[in-house]
Amino acid sequence: MTEKRRFEDLADEFIEYLAVEKNSSVHTRLGYQRDLNQFLAFLKEGGRGERGGRDGRDIEVDGVGEDDVRAFVYRLHADHKKVSIARKISSIRSFFKFLVRKGFVEKNPAELVPTPKVEKFLPPVLTVEEAESLVHAPKAPGAPGGLGNKAHGAENVLRDLAILETLYSSGIRVSELTGLDVRDADLASGTMRVLGKGGKARIAFLGRYAAGSLGAYLKARGTLTSRASEPLFTGRANGRISERTVQRLVKKYVALSGINKTPTPHSLRHSFATHLLDAGVDLRSIQEMLGHSKLSTTQRYTKVGITSLMEAYDRAHPRAKSGGS
Repeated sequence: MTEKRRFEDLADEFIEYLAVEKNSSVHTRLGYQRDLNQFLAFLKEGGRGERGGRDGRDIEVDGVGEDDVRAFVYRLHADHKKVSIARKISSIRSFFKFLVRKGFVEKNPAELVPTPKVEKFLPPVLTVEEAESLVHAPKAPGAPGGLGNKAHGAENVLRDLAILETLYSSGIRVSELTGLDVRDADLASGTMRVLGKGGKARIAFLGRYAAGSLGAYLKARGTLTSRASEPLFTGRANGRISERTVQRLVKKYVALSGINKTPTPHSLRHSFATHLLDAGVDLRSIQEMLGHSKLSTTQRYTKVGITSLMEAYDRAHPRAKSGGS
């Protein structure tokens, strides 16, 4: 074992490790930081209830035990949802797994703490017609926020149209979209270089409508061939567009399109996968396009397409056909 170290110092080291070695997004790192800060505050209050012994004092990581983690989780149950509790346990477990590898602790105090079972909810999937209504919404003449609204700005309308087309045509995550630079998009080949989770790069596809909309937007910006290192999609003061801004613009155009659902940007990714499956694309190919490391994740995304799979099976398998002996 090495020398004793404070929780705060090693938490900072862990966050730096996530940034440098794991290439985690800023959003991911901030989430870990918040969870660890909350656990640290609990420990400084007395942890498992030993008030007077640890209150407000520096916390050394090798003094944190399983009882501390369990007591922290017990307190969280009073005012946190299961999904939030599960995430915080995961953050603590990952942090101490890092510390075990570094030799600062001998065992992970969160390893045996059970994680609440969380139901996995998927965003609403859109029909093909609904998806087309949504991506066409920015072009609605005279609609608030549409091409007929000069106050919104023609360039912003072109940007919004390109964002919606890109999300639906490529199936990329919002975090991947906001991280794109101009140089990442090859309009001639209809492809984009996307940096996914864990810093894994992959190629995503742009349909001709998305490529056309993106080209029109870049031409309006004057960045079709120059300043390739600039963000592909810009927001306020020409800085990189934020995930929150994308979420807001999707919500706005959902209202304009008249869709009787509440899709999010992630719904377009879900719809992308479902529509490909319904058209007969195999799961392995969809897995590659979505950037999933596990096929089981892709299967969950495309669960609503099971009817199409069953119909394909009934048509193709010799022992499934009616009248088979």
